[in-house]
Amino acid sequence: MSSAILLISCPDRPGLVANVTQFIFAHQGNIIHLDQHVDAQENVFFMRVEWDMERFTIPQEEVAGRFEPIARLFDMQWRLTFSSTRQRMAIFVTRESHALYDLLARWQSDELAVDIPLIVSNHHDLAGVAAQFGIRFEHVPVDKHDRRSAEDRQLALLAQHQVDFVVLAKYMQIVTEHFIRHYPNRIINIHHSFLPAFVGAKPYHQAFARGVKIIGATSHYVTSDLDAGPIIEQDVVRVTHKDSVQDLVRRGKDLEKTVLARAVYYHVQHRTLVYNNKTIVFA
Repeated sequence: MSSAILLISCPDRPGLVANVTQFIFAHQGNIIHLDQHVDAQENVFFMRVEWDMERFTIPQEEVAGRFEPIARLFDMQWRLTFSSTRQRMAIFVTRESHALYDLLARWQSDELAVDIPLIVSNHHDLAGVAAQFGIRFEHVPVDKHDRRSAEDRQLALLAQHQVDFVVLAKYMQIVTEHFIRHYPNRIINIHHSFLPAFVGAKPYHQAFARGVKIIGATSHYVTSDLDAGPIIEQDVVRVTHKDSVQDLVRRGKDLEKTVLARAVYYHVQHRTLVYNNKTIVFA
């Protein structure tokens, strides 16, 4: 089944839902999902609506143009996509394999309905994983004194493979504004803590030393403000004094995998809207 997905944000006012749903009804569209939210403090309306295209009387290529007058009337920021169009996802990694394996297993089972044309890494360690899944692997070393050269090569590879969004699956390098501006709100990172929390090296060792009672993971869109981008998904697990550092690392990796997978799923399903460094997630 092919469906259309419309994401909207705009100033809240009467008639928004009525006009959108009437547009769909008037052209014989059957609504499958509809979710909405109003930020009362900011007076902003958010909406995600998905409808079946099987009997819709407007051809797919003309839907955006026909909806434009309604969007102008309500001063909407909006995005229209179709389930029949698969997004192309590139994965960036360094040496840790747990998040990469998890994403590839979900992709292989079609839990993540994307195409993965490319895996990029600043080390060779995970080239065999890419080969195992039949995906092109590109080694792009990063000089901390000249990140621009590496990022230019990475951007060229992404353009060559027509990549729609990027997932940093434990890619342990800083991504600069030069790179980010090519993919605004289209770079997803996984962070090894429930942000904000223990920063820097060996976060689980820091957590262990502090005797924490929960550990967590956070997936967010990448911005130039390091680890402070709009949060997509978070989760935690309780720990006790009986857990060793190794236990925390193991349980932390499990969290990282599941939190990243959920965030990627929400993005692929067009369930996220970013507004003022916050993310509305129509889960």
